[in-house]
Amino acid sequence: MPEGLGQAIRETARAIAALLEGVTDTTVPVPGLEWTVGETAAHLAVANGLMADLASGRERRYGDGTPQSLAAANAHSLDEFPERGAEPLAAVIVEQADVFLDAADRAVSDGTADRTLLTPLGPMDVTVLASYLLTHMLGHGYDLARGLRRPHMIDQKRVGLCLPFLKTVMPRVAGPAASALTARYALRVRGGAAFGVTFADGRVEVRPEPPERPDCTILTEPVAFLLIALGRLGPWQAMARGGVLAWGRRPWLAPRFPTLFQAP
Repeated sequence: MPEGLGQAIRETARAIAALLEGVTDTTVPVPGLEWTVGETAAHLAVANGLMADLASGRERRYGDGTPQSLAAANAHSLDEFPERGAEPLAAVIVEQADVFLDAADRAVSDGTADRTLLTPLGPMDVTVLASYLLTHMLGHGYDLARGLRRPHMIDQKRVGLCLPFLKTVMPRVAGPAASALTARYALRVRGGAAFGVTFADGRVEVRPEPPERPDCTILTEPVAFLLIALGRLGPWQAMARGGVLAWGRRPWLAPRFPTLFQAP
């Protein structure tokens, strides 16, 4: 796996557990979600277990990749997993992250890390699945931090480790608006990676390098990049805060970019 990814997963799970430490009322609502703190933590516990099973080679069906099916699977899983206590959920989140990392290490050591795993958002290898796990924990870790009014754990290094998943999944979560657009974007994360996303003939293609003549170049501060990607921050909000800059032949395409995708 990319250097630091396993450590980031372990540290993020423990940071989430630290958020939950001492919380006695998990019925507190989470801003922007229909879930409470307890339900959000329970979802993380269930999802970490799902990811650990997938990394271990056990097939688990969880929706068909559409936002509607994933919402239904989330609701069903919460009904099936009634625990809402902060400390027990924190323990499960950490435990299942460790189980995932053990399974990923075994896959690397026995040469099966490149095998295809069927995940809720399509086929991935273990490396991309690890990036998926980190991204998912950071998104809901941010939600818990907001609900509990505590600092979140998203930083530049962790955002960079989310990119393998985000670049893989972009074409799969493109919405109807993407099919009508012809444009070439260069995306740059401040202090980190740069890549290209092109829209043409109803298809979305993510390229490892920015196009030579992009229609729109978007430079985003790392935390803002992830929050926009996960639907936690609007593009206009980010631009007003100085978290996003755009230029090129068609700079007005920048605020439109996040609307081309349907975050699950």
